[in-house]
Amino acid sequence: MSLLYIHYEADERAGRVQKLAKSGAHIIVSEPRWPAFWEIAKREKPIAVAVDFSHAPSHALETADYIAKAKETRDSALYLLRVPEDRLDVVRKRLPQAAIVTEPELAERLAAIEREAQTRALEKKEAAAVARRTAQAARQAARKAAAGPAKPGKATKAAKPVKKVKPAAKKAVAVARKRPAPPAKKGAKKARRSSTAKKK
Repeated sequence: MSLLYIHYEADERAGRVQKLAKSGAHIIVSEPRWPAFWEIAKREKPIAVAVDFSHAPSHALETADYIAKAKETRDSALYLLRVPEDRLDVVRKRLPQAAIVTEPELAERLAAIEREAQTRALEKKEAAAVARRTAQAARQAARKAAAGPAKPGKATKAAKPVKKVKPAAKKAVAVARKRPAPPAKKGAKKARRSSTAKKK
């Protein structure tokens, strides 16, 4: 989260900024001069604005009043620091929504806002992760539905096993095919001739 800290440039400003930064908030510093603070507020969109009244209280009041009423910053939390005693009534009447706080009180509030922001960010991250998982499951279910049920005939039919022939048997078959047929014996030829002669 970011805090716009409006404070005139002075020796003590740097130390005050460091104390507020210990809360974990990102501190953006500007002076209560128009339009410098307003341009920064529009660009940075801070969650909170703190106006320090330690220098030129009248000017600080006008700055705080403008921030409280402007459309871009009226929803930001407004904190007022070091408001003089003689101006407390006027400030409370003009800025009833602003909180008049001390520096330690502001640091404590900023730390609480920072913790809440971190919790919200974590919840948002977890919700996004759940949404991604749900969307992925829905896509997988849609793909399965589009593919349709598996056909039982093709899925259940078992493939015929292929008989493997041993290399030695393959070689023997090849040799047997190449070998010429053995010549017939002479005695067998004579027997065939005599049998044919008798028939005649």
